[in-house]
Amino acid sequence: MIKAVMVMNTQGKSRLAKFYEYLSVEKQQELIRGVFSVLCSRAENVSNFIDAESIFGLDSRLVYKHFATLYFVFVFDSSENELAMLDLIQVFVETLDKCFQNVCELDIVFNYSKIHTILDEMVFGGQVVETSSSEIMKAVEEISKCFLSPFLLSCVKMHVDDVRFSTFALFLIRINR
Repeated sequence: MIKAVMVMNTQGKSRLAKFYEYLSVEKQQELIRGVFSVLCSRAENVSNFIDAESIFGLDSRLVYKHFATLYFVFVFDSSENELAMLDLIQVFVETLDKCFQNVCELDIVFNYSKIHTILDEMVFGGQVVETSSSEIMKAVEEISKCFLSPFLLSCVKMHVDDVRFSTFALFLIRINR
């Protein structure tokens, strides 16, 4: 099972952190700091696989890949294959590149919900559900179409009691006309 997915820059700022088991915010921040301290102290020519038991507890492994100014990190247990996780990072980055035409840190910062949608299409509840970049992109495009559909938004507005969401839905309907 995948325990966490993180994307952080080379200064240690977390750009994406998704944990698949409940942890308090303080514990999540502590783990992110622990992962960054391990990553920044590693040489460029060493393995991308790390035993993460000291950070995440028993039966934890970590795999990472460094692209430009970002570290992409997956934390998982022994039920997952290390090379498969490294490949999953590659699929994640390729999908982001397709979505944003050469993804950079700002794309992740300003397109937070789209990044989560892509990740949710790949990993659900800590289990890998899709590894095809093209299939993930198709699903993300369909979700985007549904989200921006004025008919869908007006239907949602009628069935949701939350005033803030209704106002947001009306706002999206107006800008899409």
